[in-house]
Amino acid sequence: MNKYLLSFLLVFVLGFSAKAEVFTATKMWEMQRVSALEVSPNGKQAVFTLTSYNIDEDNSTTDIFLLDTQTGQQRQLTYTGKESSPVWSPDGSKIAFVSRRDEGPAQLYVLPLNGGEAEKISDLPVGIFAPKWFPNGKRIAFAANILPGYNGDFDKLKRMIDEMKSSKVTAKVTENVMYRFWDRWLTDGYFPRLFSIDLESREVVDLMPSTSNYFNMMGGVSYDISPNGKTIALSMNNTEAPFERLNYDVFLLPADGSGELTNITVDNPADDLNPVFSPDGKKLLYGKKAIYHFYADRVQMMVYNLENGNAESITPEIDLSCSNWQWSANGRTIFFEADKNAMGAMFSIPASGGKLTEIFGTGTNGNLRVLDSETLIFIHHNLNKPADIYTIGSNGKSLNQLTHINSDILDGLNFGKVENVTYKGANDADVQMFIVYPPDFDETKKYPLVLMIHGGPHGTFGDFWHYRWNSHLFAAPGYVVAMPNFHGSTSFGNDFAMSIHGEHAPKPFEDIMKATDYMIQTGYIDENRMAATGGSYGGYMVSWIAGHTDRFAALVNHAGVYDLHTQFSSDYAGNRAYQYSGSPWENFDMLNANNPSQFAHNFKSPMLVIHGELDYRVPVTHGLLVYGIYKGMGLDARLVYYPDENHWILRPQNSIYWYKELHEWLARYLDK
Repeated sequence: MNKYLLSFLLVFVLGFSAKAEVFTATKMWEMQRVSALEVSPNGKQAVFTLTSYNIDEDNSTTDIFLLDTQTGQQRQLTYTGKESSPVWSPDGSKIAFVSRRDEGPAQLYVLPLNGGEAEKISDLPVGIFAPKWFPNGKRIAFAANILPGYNGDFDKLKRMIDEMKSSKVTAKVTENVMYRFWDRWLTDGYFPRLFSIDLESREVVDLMPSTSNYFNMMGGVSYDISPNGKTIALSMNNTEAPFERLNYDVFLLPADGSGELTNITVDNPADDLNPVFSPDGKKLLYGKKAIYHFYADRVQMMVYNLENGNAESITPEIDLSCSNWQWSANGRTIFFEADKNAMGAMFSIPASGGKLTEIFGTGTNGNLRVLDSETLIFIHHNLNKPADIYTIGSNGKSLNQLTHINSDILDGLNFGKVENVTYKGANDADVQMFIVYPPDFDETKKYPLVLMIHGGPHGTFGDFWHYRWNSHLFAAPGYVVAMPNFHGSTSFGNDFAMSIHGEHAPKPFEDIMKATDYMIQTGYIDENRMAATGGSYGGYMVSWIAGHTDRFAALVNHAGVYDLHTQFSSDYAGNRAYQYSGSPWENFDMLNANNPSQFAHNFKSPMLVIHGELDYRVPVTHGLLVYGIYKGMGLDARLVYYPDENHWILRPQNSIYWYKELHEWLARYLDK
């Protein structure tokens, strides 16, 4: 670690000790959130979006800002609060963006930076997203969800949409395996496509006529336009109904509207992702997974030669899952992001493969962009600090913070320190864990312990600022918080992540128990005042803990998997039989061996159950079932049900109330 970075971190972390105000959920929602960083063609400026929340009105506004990449000077460009997805024109004189400023579906706007108002470019009956300029600056590509039967006639599409909205029939009908995703149904017939619009004539061209494929199921689309503007490379699902599984492939698409798709990754049964053209247009960089039934399989970077059709991995021996790769301007170097040991790091590697260089590996770093031949720009955050924009030399030196978005709030808060430790877990393996201390921690006193158990299971509680599960908010009432990255966690190598397949409970449970032992051995934990909290898979582990130990005074189960049989009603049940080593129709005993619902007879510890009705990933029945069983057994339990939230609690007032319920429940059993 270089001296500048070490000094930066010490000053930032230790500087909180003298501050007076304890962190609250309300303070967190007063913070602004930076995203969508994009660099101008000459690298001298950047644009980004800034989202602010109005707690009283329970909503948010998002506007676009201009940033001088040398001085950090900022200028607000839009003021409607309804903007997103800014992208630079090739000559750097304009930005295109998406806005809902006319109260209808989101449309495309173009704003000249030398003065003048934003001009509305599109007027479609559906919302658009993911705009990109063509290299000649005369056209803009974008994506939109359409009903395939519209046949290129947007007036017809509007009539079709109006008819659907006016219908009194509310039934949703399907024969597909995947028929809803996350918090939306897939039975209405919408599919995404790419389009282009001519800035002069305003003619809209459907670039993918006759296709009905899903892009990224969480929304959005990954695509790139070749330097000569003739070809588009995109990633999309290549499986057909009933969607027994998904397989994202990379396709080449002519930009003339002919729609003749060429699949260049047809031989790989696993996912292929995020294609990016080289600066000379001769190669295509994309990501490849190798195991189709493992959603968190590491992603290798592949270079595809567009002239001869050969593809070669440039990271075959690197046990990292690569993402957000960027070419250097001369095409000789690849910059990319990858999680490593609970950090979101940035790396470089020669475009032909070879020596890997870690540029910056502290905290969590994303939205990486190449600023110039020697400098990168990115968004950084960590456990102590929400996101800001930074630059750093491609050699890892000269770290520079350009924005200080929430400094006025942060300067008045008293955060406890954060510690990064390693202990021995299951099979005597090293397990990494963050410890977050309460404000004004005194190691001579005894404190309650709150374990935070992450979801996934193939995820990480990393060194990042979390708005939904903020560790400092868990610690603020006076609790020591432990965040173990147990077996199954990502960023510690593919083998560690896959080590729980077929047995989702035993190793993580052992790791969590040994984390608890580790904390007790410090001498400052009161082992009679401990709680375990978790969401999603973390909620699964909370229910597992409830059936296997009574050492915790309280439990918190948010959107948790309780019954593995019920989880076959999830939005996507593909590969679950593999993940569980069983199913309700085969290897029944193996499924139940790791099923928390089979151990309800051991329940004792009080449990707070939180769940959202719109959660299709872990259907709400899980939460209602475990709560009903608890109450039927005469045990302490409390249910917090959100009729309008999904797997996550996203609205300001609902989130603030979530933390209120969390703190009151923990206080009931820990503040004794």
